[in-house]
Amino acid sequence: MTYKEALREVAAYQHGYVTTHDAEEVGVPGVELRKLAARGGLDNVARGVYRFPDAPTTPTDPYMQAVLRVGAGAVLVGESVLALHDLALVEPRKIQVATPRRVRLTNPGFVEVIHREVPQDEITTYDGVPATKLWRALVDTVGHVMTERLQAALAEARRRDLVTPAEAARVRRALKAQRPSTPRGTK
Repeated sequence: MTYKEALREVAAYQHGYVTTHDAEEVGVPGVELRKLAARGGLDNVARGVYRFPDAPTTPTDPYMQAVLRVGAGAVLVGESVLALHDLALVEPRKIQVATPRRVRLTNPGFVEVIHREVPQDEITTYDGVPATKLWRALVDTVGHVMTERLQAALAEARRRDLVTPAEAARVRRALKAQRPSTPRGTK
């Protein structure tokens, strides 16, 4: 198998993207990525992130690129997870990505890096993009997104089987805790 074929196999699961870390994992020296890019076989989209120019584009591509730009262990969080699923009518200005480590990122302006450790049991992938589970994203956005929108998003997520009944109950508890209470005897 050639270096390009090995890289294409990895990129097939990452919306056409491959990183220098990915290359090393499959035994391809980093210098080979730069050579392929110089010959037009790859596009260098960011430091250490490349994309096959003939890879089909999808609406999920920017999310994958944002996570790969931040690096290993990075996950999509908050409103960005909701936007990925087209829920709660959110359109974040920047794609929110959490990472437990410090990163040197030449920020393209569309990525917001959040330094945060996300527990492993709250991480999944959606269409290949590492992200917090949807219930966690809903809970994380309580107080930032209108309650009515989150309730509608939760109902839609249940309809689409994106959250379990137990996860939905966690979200409902978080929404209930957010509501301001009305003192007794007042109207």
